[in-house]
Amino acid sequence: MGEDGVQLNSYTGTKSAMTSQTTLSSQKQISDDELSRLFPFAGSEERREFFSFLDYREIPAGFTLFRQGDPADFMAFIVSGKFAVKKETAFPGKFILLAILNSGAIVGEISLVDGRQRTVTVESMETGRLLILKNRKFQDLLTDNPILGIHLLKHSIHIIGTRLQKSGERLALLL
Repeated sequence: MGEDGVQLNSYTGTKSAMTSQTTLSSQKQISDDELSRLFPFAGSEERREFFSFLDYREIPAGFTLFRQGDPADFMAFIVSGKFAVKKETAFPGKFILLAILNSGAIVGEISLVDGRQRTVTVESMETGRLLILKNRKFQDLLTDNPILGIHLLKHSIHIIGTRLQKSGERLALLL
């Protein structure tokens, strides 16, 4: 069990040619189509290497992935499920919903370069599956395959930029 009480399963790196799916552990599988959607920055060979740095988690509905103020020590790729991204207001216990993230999205990506504290709370709205990249594993990735690490960073910057642009557009509509 992980320190948060959720069962962690590491990627085994095996691939079934017959089913064209990647086996994680305990018979958990992710299709090649899902993997291509999750990791558009990597080719098939790079994806295989990247998987060795990831952990697999199944998240129950209502689970808090992280809270505003928690240490930022991992990012996650959403394989399936819906996750609410919320920001606490000046009124304790009151939140503003910033986004709902679905399969194919990433969450916590700023932690790769920042590593300070979480700026939002993320909760699962339904049962979900995640691939987790812990910060120390990201450092290993940068050492072992800096080109792949740069591709991941560029992808993350693109996502952050798109989210910032959309936030600015929404804010402009309010003002």
